[in-house]
Amino acid sequence: SNVLGSGKQKGHTTKYRGADYTALLLPKIKVEVVVCKTAVELVVETAQAICRTGEIGDGKIFIYRIDNIYRIRTGESGHEAIN
Repeated sequence: SNVLGSGKQKGHTTKYRGADYTALLLPKIKVEVVVCKTAVELVVETAQAICRTGEIGDGKIFIYRIDNIYRIRTGESGHEAIN
């Protein structure tokens, strides 16, 4: 997903209708992945290896617990909704 965010990177100044405007939110890319608990570390290690440049803006990885999943169209839940 294309998103806007802020962090250690500084925004930029641009002109809008003749006035200076400081854009504090910068365009970012948000990637969301849902994996089984056993694959979490492998996915994290792979993402770090691929995404790390050593520069400000490399990003962050957040890990959340997913209690359940539902497929709206069929009413399936749990593993059946994923497969």
